Amino acid sequence: MASETHDAAGTASACVDAGGGAIGMPQLCGEWMGNQVFWLVITLIVIFFILSRIALPRIAAVLSERQGTITNDLAAAEDLKVKAQEAEEAYHKALADARAEAQNIVAETKAEIRAELDVATAKADAEIAAKAAEGEKAIAEIRANALESVKDVAKDTAKELISAMGVKADARSITSSVTAKLKG
Repeated sequence: MASETHDAAGTASACVDAGGGAIGMPQLCGEWMGNQVFWLVITLIVIFFILSRIALPRIAAVLSERQGTITNDLAAAEDLKVKAQEAEEAYHKALADARAEAQNIVAETKAEIRAELDVATAKADAEIAAKAAEGEKAIAEIRANALESVKDVAKDTAKELISAMGVKADARSITSSVTAKLKG
């Protein structure tokens, strides 16, 4: 029995050498398995209580806080989305109103320009009519003067022709002959 060793109680162990050191891997020693399972269970129970009393509540609080933050952020994002849609609708309405106002301004301006143009046209037509009347009057005067000048020229020409022929005619007979010829 030289390969067997005795522990403090005096029992022999196959997992310990003569110097008290472990032979092979002590975790795999069948004699120690019960002791290892006992300490494993104790360790797991301690870890469980530490985790369940300290770590898991903190993790749950962090997760709850994150969930609350995410929920609040989603609600805020939804509110902002609604506000953005309202702002976009207000923008489109303002744009449509501005376009309508611009059309009204254009129409009013066109009407004002048309009215001013009509007044200017009427004024120009009146001036043209006045100048045309003056021109007609001047033409009539020129015609009357021209007719008188033609009569005078015709009289002078007739008098000179008659004198050149050697016939003596008085001014009254020459005037009556020229007047008769001019009337047709």
